[in-house]
Amino acid sequence: METLRERKKRETRLRISDIATGLFLHHGFDNVTVAEVARVADVSVNTVFNYFKTKEDLCLDRFDEAEQRLAVVVRNREPGESAVEAIRRDLLDAIDTRDWRYGTSEGSELVAKMINDSPSLVSRTRELHERREQVLAEALADEAGTDPGDITPKVIAAVTCAVVRVTASSYFQRRTAGETPDAILPDLRREVVRAFDLLERAAPDFARARPAR
Repeated sequence: METLRERKKRETRLRISDIATGLFLHHGFDNVTVAEVARVADVSVNTVFNYFKTKEDLCLDRFDEAEQRLAVVVRNREPGESAVEAIRRDLLDAIDTRDWRYGTSEGSELVAKMINDSPSLVSRTRELHERREQVLAEALADEAGTDPGDITPKVIAAVTCAVVRVTASSYFQRRTAGETPDAILPDLRREVVRAFDLLERAAPDFARARPAR
């Protein structure tokens, strides 16, 4: 159970992050200082840095979750489900529900533009992609029990993360061009299904969980 102190800290952290993100989206990340965020949030600069190590963390506060997401999906896959099937299911669910976790939610194109306009955020996003692929490969190897020299987990992780990146990039480009989510998402869903059909044929039983008794 969350204590009152923990809840207040979580709420303060969320409020600061929300205010910072709003300022960054409106003015541009590089045009807003941490001092300005602190002033609007009515806290000290030291308080901001108590919750966020860097300015980038203020608007990328969900990156830790995004970095671990694919590995968590693999580890929590359903009985009888392979690793690839689990990731496919989660990605399609995010598209169908317009959830934020893979960059296809309403408004995600605004965040993507903010990131693309800032070299430091582009660099941090690149680090996220690299780290997410590494974490996923480690989870795949662990769940499948592969030998240390087996490159299969790395290959599956690389292809899977590429599908995720291409999906988010395609959504951003088409939204920026003026298309609506209703027009974009069905196409993205078909492309994801096709990509994972190919991946499943290549590794049909990789890291398949034991079926339920």
